[in-house]
Amino acid sequence: MQQREALGWSKGGFSTKIHLRIEGNGLPMTFLLTVGERHEAVVFEELMAQGAVPRIGGGRPRLRPKRVVADKGYSSGKIRRYLRRRGIRYSIPRKENEKHRGKFDKATYRQRNLVERCFNRLKQFRRVATRYEKNAANYLAMLTLASVILWL
Repeated sequence: MQQREALGWSKGGFSTKIHLRIEGNGLPMTFLLTVGERHEAVVFEELMAQGAVPRIGGGRPRLRPKRVVADKGYSSGKIRRYLRRRGIRYSIPRKENEKHRGKFDKATYRQRNLVERCFNRLKQFRRVATRYEKNAANYLAMLTLASVILWL
């Protein structure tokens, strides 16, 4: 029941985790809900499969971004291989315990603040910040409404 309704325990208590994908200007494209203790890397591929962007001149919608900027929660070999196979460039810092070290572009990584600012704008809506809705479908509807308002 708790899995289906995306309610679970985390460090902050009983909560829901929002996994967010934004576009280049910091506006939300798509999101997923999981229980509070769920790790980010588990839903990464599902999040990347959503959020097609229509092309201006016609044709099939664009599914792959040119670059992904993510935090250490998404730092894993599996995610890096997924991105490499699809030709997506990435800027993800490595964890302290990871053995392979490569070049890391700090200037590009600073763009990740757009995600944090998007979360901040979404949390300005009280229903999103406190999750009054018990049903996950209703909470997703509130997130969608908040996102639409941000796009307007």
